Amino acid sequence: MSGEEAIGPDGVPLSKKALKKQQKEAEKAAKKALHKKPNEGEKEEQEQEDLSKGHYGVLPLNQSQERIQRRLYKVSELVPGIAGQKVWVRGRLHTCRSKGKQCFFVIRQQKWTIQVMAAQSEVVSKQMIKFISGITAESIIDVEGVVQTVSQKIQSCTQQDVELHAHQVWVVSAAEPRLPLLIEDASRPEGEGELATVNQDTRLDNRVLDLRTLTSQSIFRLEAGVCRLFRDYLTSKGFVEIHTPKIISAASEGGANVFEVTYFKSKAYMAQSPQLYKQMAVCAEFDKVFTVGSVFRAEDSNTHRHLTEFIGLDLEMAFNYHYHEVLEVIGDMFVNIFKGLQEQYAEEISLVNKQFPAEPFKFLEPSLILNYKDGVEMLKQAGIEMGDEEDLSTPNEKLLGRLVKAKYDTDFFILDKFPLAVRPFYTMPDPQNPKWSNSYDMFMRGEEILSGAQRVHDPEFLIKRAQVHKIDLDKIKGYIDSFRYGAPPHAGGGIGLERVTMLYLGLDNIRKTSLFPRDPKRLTP
Repeated sequence: MSGEEAIGPDGVPLSKKALKKQQKEAEKAAKKALHKKPNEGEKEEQEQEDLSKGHYGVLPLNQSQERIQRRLYKVSELVPGIAGQKVWVRGRLHTCRSKGKQCFFVIRQQKWTIQVMAAQSEVVSKQMIKFISGITAESIIDVEGVVQTVSQKIQSCTQQDVELHAHQVWVVSAAEPRLPLLIEDASRPEGEGELATVNQDTRLDNRVLDLRTLTSQSIFRLEAGVCRLFRDYLTSKGFVEIHTPKIISAASEGGANVFEVTYFKSKAYMAQSPQLYKQMAVCAEFDKVFTVGSVFRAEDSNTHRHLTEFIGLDLEMAFNYHYHEVLEVIGDMFVNIFKGLQEQYAEEISLVNKQFPAEPFKFLEPSLILNYKDGVEMLKQAGIEMGDEEDLSTPNEKLLGRLVKAKYDTDFFILDKFPLAVRPFYTMPDPQNPKWSNSYDMFMRGEEILSGAQRVHDPEFLIKRAQVHKIDLDKIKGYIDSFRYGAPPHAGGGIGLERVTMLYLGLDNIRKTSLFPRDPKRLTP
């Protein structure tokens, strides 16, 4: 032992016990330092081995910091013709599976998908593969990779002849780890084995996710097609598109099923139909008009085909001598729409049918027109008891649809000359028998999709009809007055867009064709 004594921080010599404690602490610190050095070295070594550093990760929040001059390819553009090219693609991470030194994942863009492979190599590190496998499903990612052809078709993707070999993967927007529903589950036909499916309420509660399925994408692309074909046909026939008020002073259909709203110090109503304003536009010398917009019905109907708000496709036109001039235009318009859907949306129809199988929609050219009396007679022959002037019930509509399909092989037909008592006040009575009217409905797969008629265009006669329906004349004074300055004979109709789409595709519920449906029990999302 050295003759020198150990001195403490206070200048006082340390005792044997204190000295022993100091030595133990020094040994402990030395051991800790010894263990720390290899770990730091290992970390440094790992960083050196990560050849992909700077080629993957999470991008900072996009606040439009800069506009990068980079082309992002659409998945649909990735075809064998550009094999060997390096491209950037942005899409959602649909599915991902990793095994050992490889990771396969699928990028989805709307209805298009492509398989991406990341394999450990001189440009893809083990750390990068681990990062990719940890990205949550439905996250939006940017991928740089080389397009390569494949020896066997990739049946699970739309791009079956190529795959992408990833060089860079960046997360643009991460999805939460736990999703309220899985896209694969929401895409399965109901009752498909023991695999999970998603019920309607869960779908509608999480509509943003449900709308990402191939089926939903296809439904709403086809629905947009119905609207476009409606517009294009009528525009080609000289119709003018107009936009009508949705807040009105009186119930447009003369009924009680209206949403009442406070309008400053008075009451107003949400429009049940653009009917009155279409007619006023015809009287204003536009002659032929159409409008596309929301329609509101305060009907407490929790059925497969009713909504409290839907998109109305309405048209009105002046005619020369007979309302059948209008009837034929509408019938021809539907034939044009059906043909356009067949020719331009065959892929979407096929995709919807995979999840929701249905018989192909059939129609005749020109459209079949039946007299209401003849329709009732067909029902009576089938054993239905109903009066000649009684309106069709929903079950009777469906039965008549089946009878017409069996006899004429068409899913679309027109029923003409309805009883006057079941039509709105502005409907023109039949000139031969006032019990009947110059009105018509149109049907798809046995369900009504359009209601229309010749309108009363004489102001005094219109007043009489309004009084029969007990409508306050003061509230429709502007409407009646519009016929006092010369009004042409005219007719038209109103179509429910969601219902047309539902029935054309043979779907079982209108909520499948309404983007964010509104019914008596649903006001969100």
